[in-house]
Amino acid sequence: MKAKKQNLIFTIIFSVLSLLYVVPLVIVLINSLKKKAFVSRYPFALPNSRSFAGISNYRGGIEKTEFFRAMGGSLIITVLSVMLIILCTSMCAWYIIRVRNKLTKLMYFLFVFSMVVPFQMVMFTLSKTADFLHLNNPVGISLVYLGFGAGLAVFMFSGFLKSIPLEIEEAAAIDGCGPVRTFFVVVVPILKPTLISVTILQTMWIWNDYLLPYLVLDRKRYSTIPIAVQYLRGGYGAVDMGAMMAVLVLSIVPILVFYFFCQKYIVKGVLAGAVKG
Repeated sequence: MKAKKQNLIFTIIFSVLSLLYVVPLVIVLINSLKKKAFVSRYPFALPNSRSFAGISNYRGGIEKTEFFRAMGGSLIITVLSVMLIILCTSMCAWYIIRVRNKLTKLMYFLFVFSMVVPFQMVMFTLSKTADFLHLNNPVGISLVYLGFGAGLAVFMFSGFLKSIPLEIEEAAAIDGCGPVRTFFVVVVPILKPTLISVTILQTMWIWNDYLLPYLVLDRKRYSTIPIAVQYLRGGYGAVDMGAMMAVLVLSIVPILVFYFFCQKYIVKGVLAGAVKG
């Protein structure tokens, strides 16, 4: 009975916390349907006959921000970056775990250390370097994201790879598989839970990121959704709040759909990566 009461208490607490996280999304959705004058005055009120704007906010937001162009930019950058992170870091982690020497130990600690370095410490030098190397385009910024996303990805892949018996790879080598074929045919299928987890976490980060694209991209030629939202700001700080809320809803929908389809793999992948230290 005591355990049941504890479970009930924890269920109630976490249910309330979940609702607190959902409330901001609901407020954004409600305000996306109001006229801009009512968004600031009555942000928590439901739309009524006077405040209801219909789809005009969505239409105006799409036109003012060139939403679909920005969405294409976000999609290209996210897909390229995540593919690079998954491919390069999984191979790197496999090399670190299977080749035990001082160099691989140093590499591992450098990757882990990179996770604790604040982005603000390097953002100015990074923007100058990216501009000098002509990385101010969707392909170039994908390389920058690879550098920033490598720490967490290598850490998660390394944790999972420690739990894979070496005998499986030795058996593949006896059957005539080289290192590359062994990795893609034997190791990658076993890595599936962690691959999906890393993909979800990196996708959510890159899709919603504002600061790095703002600093690195040539904004006259390329744009992402977070950058496009700022174009709704008019003179003297005036903001079309209705259109902004509508664009935020449109930007949230793809990543929410992606997350709901894949979220069951996150805990599985994180736990799999924590099997051995």
